[in-house]
Amino acid sequence: MKTIQDIFRTTDFRLIKGNLQQEIKGLAFDSRKVEEGFAFFAIRGTQTDGHQYVNQAISKGASLIVAEETDKNWEAGAIIQVADSNLALSLASSAFYDFPSEKLNLIGVTGTNGKTTTVTLLYHLFKGLGYSCGLISTIRVLINDKEYPATHTTPDPVQLNSFFRQMADENCSFAFMEVSSHAIAQKRINGLAFKGGIFTNITHDHLDYHLTFRNYLETKKKFFDNLDKTAFSLVNADDRNSKFILQNTLAVKKTFGLKNPADFKAKIIENSMNGLHLKIDDTDFYSEKPGVFNAYNLLGVYAAAVMCGEDKYKILELLSRPVDVDGRFQLVFKNPQYRGIVDYAHTPDALENVLKTISNAREKTQKIITVFGCGGNRDKTKRPEMGKISVIYSDKVIVTSDNPRDEDPQDIINNILEGIPSGEMEKVLVIADREQAIKTACMLAQSGDIILLAGKGHETYQEIKGVKHHFDDREILLKYLKS
Repeated sequence: MKTIQDIFRTTDFRLIKGNLQQEIKGLAFDSRKVEEGFAFFAIRGTQTDGHQYVNQAISKGASLIVAEETDKNWEAGAIIQVADSNLALSLASSAFYDFPSEKLNLIGVTGTNGKTTTVTLLYHLFKGLGYSCGLISTIRVLINDKEYPATHTTPDPVQLNSFFRQMADENCSFAFMEVSSHAIAQKRINGLAFKGGIFTNITHDHLDYHLTFRNYLETKKKFFDNLDKTAFSLVNADDRNSKFILQNTLAVKKTFGLKNPADFKAKIIENSMNGLHLKIDDTDFYSEKPGVFNAYNLLGVYAAAVMCGEDKYKILELLSRPVDVDGRFQLVFKNPQYRGIVDYAHTPDALENVLKTISNAREKTQKIITVFGCGGNRDKTKRPEMGKISVIYSDKVIVTSDNPRDEDPQDIINNILEGIPSGEMEKVLVIADREQAIKTACMLAQSGDIILLAGKGHETYQEIKGVKHHFDDREILLKYLKS
């Protein structure tokens, strides 16, 4: 059992009430999850302020309240005041679980696109190298093959450290995790000990939260600013912001790339729907994964493994083995003549990368039919840009819904249509019902044509007015694809 003193030994605080030897049974920042003897952290969120729920937490048994503003009239056994509740929660979570990340070789991957593929490939690679591993991704959490549901790209600090504690207890040597910009901004990863960080790229996304691209970029940079000199910082040299990302890091600086000078280089020899033939550090390498974006993902994984001291030939041998990543350029078909691709592409850059890959690899007679939408209550500025990109690379575009949340689906669709040149509107159909849009794409497809369902990828739900309804692009596609 931990005392208040135990869990706050790395945190600056002011004790308002109680004593530091009081035992704490658990941590919570959601008053609904408080149990007897818990510490409740009052967090200021974008939607609600946790300070409003302190009395509710106390009524459920919270014995310690941690807050930025305190009230001596709170009937809790102890009250602590901190300057930043988010930071306090992260540091306390790490201490509560006995600093588990220090027992692991923890590698974080951040960037707009490629995070999920990169961490998944790293997980399977290091398992192939004989290590016990953990994975924290948008799709799933894995601890030595035991799976847990993923609720966020990067979980909250309590969940994170609980998972790392379990990984350490189960003798995992390596852990690979996606690091989202929201997690960095909200200090969810503070207090974690990273062996290395990987920067994949940065493009237009999350401006609903960060407001400006500069804020978004500076948030990503903070991850590397906080790495110490025992870690490595590995960045994509072909992204023009990579030098800025490395500007203030104390970690060992390394780069990878296809175009610019880099510590780890690759050259694309062949890129088709059947996969990639690369030269990586002058060694021939083949992968079933197509696309320039996957060349970067594979090269980043290779570079990280070399930085961890692994043999490059063994790395390349294992990386060449097929690994499916749910909803990432995932091929779905009943009959090879009628096939679809499901991809999570929900940013302009990701959509363009996927469509370019298909466009460059298809036969001249094959048409591309793209079905996509944009999420509600999210960055609106990317919608017209994605509309424009879709018609540049597609023969037919069906604009539809994608988790409209609290917005009117038609309003989102109208935003997308604003980016489509008037001369290209004949290519476009609008079908707000996503299942009907997919059904129509399958009806329009002729033998050999390629249907791309973009935006939802691995997701198995459609979120409308606060309710998540079961919806899986892959299931719907199989339902309507010609046999």
